[in-house]
Amino acid sequence: EYSCEYGSLKFYALCGVGGVLSCGLTHTAVVPLDLVKCRMQVDPQKYKSIFNGFSVTVKEDGVRGLAKGWAPTFIGYSMQGLCKFGFYEVFKILYGNMLGEENAYLWRTSLYLAASASAEFFADIALAPMEAAKVRIQTQPGYANTLRQAVPKMFGEEGIWAFYKGVAPLWMRQIPYTMMKFACFERTVEALYKYVVPKPRSECSKGEQLVVTFIAGYIAGVFCAIVSHPADSVVSVLNKEKGSSASQVLMRLGFKGVWKGLFARIIMIGTLTALQWFIYDSVKVYFRLPRPPPPEMPESLKKKLGLTE
Repeated sequence: EYSCEYGSLKFYALCGVGGVLSCGLTHTAVVPLDLVKCRMQVDPQKYKSIFNGFSVTVKEDGVRGLAKGWAPTFIGYSMQGLCKFGFYEVFKILYGNMLGEENAYLWRTSLYLAASASAEFFADIALAPMEAAKVRIQTQPGYANTLRQAVPKMFGEEGIWAFYKGVAPLWMRQIPYTMMKFACFERTVEALYKYVVPKPRSECSKGEQLVVTFIAGYIAGVFCAIVSHPADSVVSVLNKEKGSSASQVLMRLGFKGVWKGLFARIIMIGTLTALQWFIYDSVKVYFRLPRPPPPEMPESLKKKLGLTE
C-alpha cells in the first residue's frame, strides 16, 4: 500500500517536497501579519498594536503594501522547509538506529530534540539570505520594494556578509523553536491517541488522523512562539540596523522590549505550525508514504521490565 520504503531516498525526497509546501505556502499566507509584527518590533512608537499597525501600513502604502516581502518569504521558507522536514526524517532515523530500538524508545524526546536541532542548523543556512532581504524590504522605508531591487543593493553595500550576518540570531530563534515544534508535536500526538482519541490510530480514518495532526500542531505552535520570541525581536532589529551586534540590541531592548508583539506571534505561529503539520501529513497521505504510528515500548524492553508474562 506504500509508494516507497520507510527511510529510502524517495521517502526523504518526498518528505522534502512536503516541507517545501508546508513552510513556503503558510509563511507566504501570513506575510501581512508578519510585516506588522516586524514593524512593531523595530518601531513600537509608530506601530503601537496589531490593529494600529495594519491601519498605519494601509494608510501609507495601500493594501498592496501589506504584501511587501512576499517573494523572499516564499523562496526562503520553501528552502527552509525542504531542509527542516527532510533532514528531520534523516536524523530521526539515523540517531534512532545509533541508539538501538530500546534506547530510541526510552530516550525518544531527546531523539526528537536532537534530530530537529540538527535539521534546523542546515535549514537556517538555507533561509538566512532571504530572511535578511525580507526584513530590509519590510522595515526600511524606501530601501527596496522588491527582491530584485534588494539583493544587488545589499550585496553592493556589505557583500555576501549582508545575507549571512543574521544566521547566528536565526539559530538562536529557530533551533529552540524547531526543537519545541517537533518534540512537542510528537509527544502531543502520542498523548492524544493514548488519552483523548477513543480508538487506536490504526482504526482512525485518514481524515480523523489529520484532525489529530492539526490539534497537536496548534498546541506545539503556542509553545514554539513563547520559546523563540525574544530572539525573533533581536533578529528584526538587527537586520534593520547596520553595525549593531545581537548582544547590544538585547541590552537596549531589555526584558520588556523583547516580548513586544508576543500575542500577534502566538496567533501567527500557532496557526502556522498547525497548518504546516496538516499540509506535511496530507502530502505524506497523498504520496502514500509510510507514516509509523506513535512509538510503543519494544517487546524486549517489556520483558526486561517484567511487564509481560
